[in-house]
Amino acid sequence: MNTPSVILKSTILATCLFWIPIMSKDFQSDMILFVFLSIIPISLCCAFTILLTIAPFFWFHGKASSDGSVHRNKVIFNKYFPFYAITTFSLCLYGTIKFSFAISFFISVFFTTMQSWIWFAKNNQ
Repeated sequence: MNTPSVILKSTILATCLFWIPIMSKDFQSDMILFVFLSIIPISLCCAFTILLTIAPFFWFHGKASSDGSVHRNKVIFNKYFPFYAITTFSLCLYGTIKFSFAISFFISVFFTTMQSWIWFAKNNQ
């Protein structure tokens, strides 16, 4: 399991998804400093989210079956990912409606968590 690489890729994806809509609306050269400073809290959020909500599905689902870890990862992904996606979408939609100023945040959260599931399932093969 290569959790650090998934966290790194998720951090890069979340940073891009967060800042591209903001910069496309009104770009200022001063924003580049904030992009680099935001990588620290974004990486912490990605790490906590992955370690607390995605990785446990793969860690605690049990030992690999005789078919190997590829079959186990496919079963975990097919069994839990749809419910995780529905829950995450509902929470992000609620957050977007409730806090309309944080649309970029909730967009990056949703797409990053969905892609992290895919990376996590593929990395564990």
